[in-house]
Amino acid sequence: MAKIILGKRPQNFKRTITVDLLEGGKGSVEVSYLYRTRSEFGKFVDDLMDAAGMTLSDQTEEEVKFSLEQALKKTLETNADYIMKIADGWNLDVEFSRAAVAQLCDELPGAALQIIDQYRTAITEGRLGN
Repeated sequence: MAKIILGKRPQNFKRTITVDLLEGGKGSVEVSYLYRTRSEFGKFVDDLMDAAGMTLSDQTEEEVKFSLEQALKKTLETNADYIMKIADGWNLDVEFSRAAVAQLCDELPGAALQIIDQYRTAITEGRLGN
């Protein structure tokens, strides 16, 4: 068992997420996450919340009208942006880029949510696994 050394923080860490594929079976991807301490993660989330502080009064009537297509596109874009801020690579056959992450979020939304949740769990609880 390795000895714990405080103050020796990694630049990143890796986790493998596994998801059910629509055609059956399971798929996995190893993600390289950017390391943040628990308190740094708290500030990171606070900053994201501050940046997203738009209210309905800031929007036009047209923007307020509900569209499922627009809502899902916004979620896709938000998840892709978030993943780009928490990760710096993966082991897929396609290069880790904003466009590839957006494609993953669109085609496999469950995988995107697992990537996001795995990061939160690792940083706030320090747990391994899926």
